[in-house]
Amino acid sequence: MKMRRPIWFLKGTPKLLVLFVVGGCFLYILKLHFYPEECDRTKTPYVDLDRVRRAQQYASAVLQEQCRPSYVKKEMGKLFAEKYSMDISPFVGKNIDEDEALFKYGPPFGFHRFFDKLKNLLELLPEHDLPEDLKSKHCKRCVVVGSGGILYGSELGHLLNQFDIVIRLNDAPVQGYTDHVGNKTTIRMTYPEGAPLSEHEYPPASLFVAVLFKSVDFNWLQAMVKNETLSLWIRLFFWKEVAKKIPFTSKQFRILNPVIVKETALDILQFPKPRSIFWGWDKNVPTIGVMAVILATHLCDEVSIAGFGYDLDQPSTPLHYYNNLCMAAMNRQTMHNVTGGMWEWG
Repeated sequence: MKMRRPIWFLKGTPKLLVLFVVGGCFLYILKLHFYPEECDRTKTPYVDLDRVRRAQQYASAVLQEQCRPSYVKKEMGKLFAEKYSMDISPFVGKNIDEDEALFKYGPPFGFHRFFDKLKNLLELLPEHDLPEDLKSKHCKRCVVVGSGGILYGSELGHLLNQFDIVIRLNDAPVQGYTDHVGNKTTIRMTYPEGAPLSEHEYPPASLFVAVLFKSVDFNWLQAMVKNETLSLWIRLFFWKEVAKKIPFTSKQFRILNPVIVKETALDILQFPKPRSIFWGWDKNVPTIGVMAVILATHLCDEVSIAGFGYDLDQPSTPLHYYNNLCMAAMNRQTMHNVTGGMWEWG
């Protein structure tokens, strides 16, 4: 007796093979996107000792020179003329009723339609400027510390600690990297998803400067100031895990003036103006790093930067000083416009 061949199975086999191949390709693409190639620091000769020596000599020379009052504002005025405002308040104060520019655009360029949320938040914040000991200093030097892999092995830590104001970005850690990036933090500037999860990254005497991008950012900041637990419903609206607690008093929180973001994007980088559309705003946003550099020009008399710039010609070198992500990952970054957003300061 002859067995019948399972024709139904054979007919479906090509379709299944195609499905598996397409599915495999899709998963591979997802892997490349979400799990970019990592660099092996033990095999990558990324520390240029000559560059390290020159960087240390330059930083030392800057610190040994006499501080020049208003130097950076004068230079910014020469570079950008009327595009750079000399008298912008770095942080949002309580007199928001008097400032129409605050409400022209939506976040992060302004607080259009967020008047009540902003007012309620500001009522919790008693301070809106630098601490008095820094504010009264005759001439202040700032350094904005980026996250670039170029910092690893630099041994700049002891020099960076000597600046009057040290601004750190997002969740770039100090713990475990003090030899290279120092351990002094005057300002930690970030947004909810970028805030460090570890309480050890918040020195007791530092400030937290929040950049607000969306409605739930107000809720998160209010919860941090009041030391409350953020509801699960609100947490669902963040694209990654956010800090549950920031160990600061209300006097240590500040809100970045969105006019600085607007000035950075529209006037200095000359991005197109945000357009109001049905579901929000169509906008090009500069990186936190560039925002921090412009903020520094409004806080200090002299401004230095460290750890900025992307060398895309070396795709196998580490992107950050604190992880093994490769420089090649920048080619897949949609949030960083390397040529338009960072080169001015790199």
